[in-house]
Amino acid sequence: MDKKHLAQKLLEQGGGILRLAPTWVPRSFCRPGKRIKLHQDDYFVLGERGGIDERWFSSTTWAENGPGTPDDEGMSYVVSEDGTEKILLKEMIDLLGADVIGETLWNKYHGWAMYSKFFDNAGPLPHHIHHDNEHAAKVGAAGKPEMYFFPSQVNNHGGEFPFTFFGFTPETTKEQVLETLKNFTKGDNNILGLSQAYKLELDTGWDVPPGVMHAPGSLCTYEPQFASDVYAMYQSVLLNGQIVGKDLLWKNSPEEVVANEDYEYLLDVIDWDKNVDPNFHKNRIMRPIPVKPVEEMVAEGYVEEWICYKCPEVSAKRLTVLPGQTVTIKDAAPYGLICLQGHGTFGQWMIESPASIRYGALTHDEYFVTEKAAKEGVVIKNPSTTDPIVILKHFSDNPDLVIE
Repeated sequence: MDKKHLAQKLLEQGGGILRLAPTWVPRSFCRPGKRIKLHQDDYFVLGERGGIDERWFSSTTWAENGPGTPDDEGMSYVVSEDGTEKILLKEMIDLLGADVIGETLWNKYHGWAMYSKFFDNAGPLPHHIHHDNEHAAKVGAAGKPEMYFFPSQVNNHGGEFPFTFFGFTPETTKEQVLETLKNFTKGDNNILGLSQAYKLELDTGWDVPPGVMHAPGSLCTYEPQFASDVYAMYQSVLLNGQIVGKDLLWKNSPEEVVANEDYEYLLDVIDWDKNVDPNFHKNRIMRPIPVKPVEEMVAEGYVEEWICYKCPEVSAKRLTVLPGQTVTIKDAAPYGLICLQGHGTFGQWMIESPASIRYGALTHDEYFVTEKAAKEGVVIKNPSTTDPIVILKHFSDNPDLVIE
């Protein structure tokens, strides 16, 4: 069977809802927090490539992990009901286009322009930055807005440092930041001394536009983001004494910038006004917002909330289907999803949140809903008398989103 026929078969098999296989991503510079339901024996199954501390969702984006990275790392596979057939989600969208993501997204991006992930690190990450479209284009990439949400279901512990540094204190000068960048190879460059940390709260989130400095804390984080993997690390020594390589300081910089060690270019990547905003907390934190009055939704058997809503290109909702309820949920755009809690049926599929997943095994906790299926509405049935079904839904451009 050729790939286009297989893609069409899998599209029809699920009634426009695609079953996705788990996508695990290692990072050589990270240490797993062991909260993403991978079996305890499998977090280091990839050996010297690093511990597995990420699971990517609805991804058509390659995870850039240096030499030796497999061609499909970070990319989601659509799998058949019996698990014997599969095709990359990217290939399926390339072949079927608007039949999967709708005319609007296909005409705008000619592909699926976002992915989400669980990021699960035992400790904090370095203070780092994602490039905007202008700077990313210089290396043939796209800019990367992203958002964070901290689900209680995957945070049975807070890790070593559940606080995130964002931006710089309002009185910080560009000269001070430039000095820290020039001191990157001279020990701890103390860039965190110019920043401030915020205590992370479960079931809340943060908006992180391109150009905003951030040193993520150690909560397991759900991260909807634009389909890009550009970044640069501006902090030289971590909390636990781990050294950050000089190559990561210059990552995704043009060759001539790296060759000339142009620190001014690194400074220019920073969106200065956003980083020193005295109202940073007010402007960037996100607390769940019900999509309509809660009493009305509860009467219909569910509660749905926007959880990531400050970026026009990427957004996310949390859907809770109450015990014993059957609901039909409609959306104006296609989306990917991950089930955090409960079990039941989702359209024609079983849906459940496993307690432990072996590396390479299949699950029924992740799906992709095509635009047609989303607009027609998905019937979700929760047979439990006690346990809700909790689902996180990640969108590319969504016409229902109202930016807050």
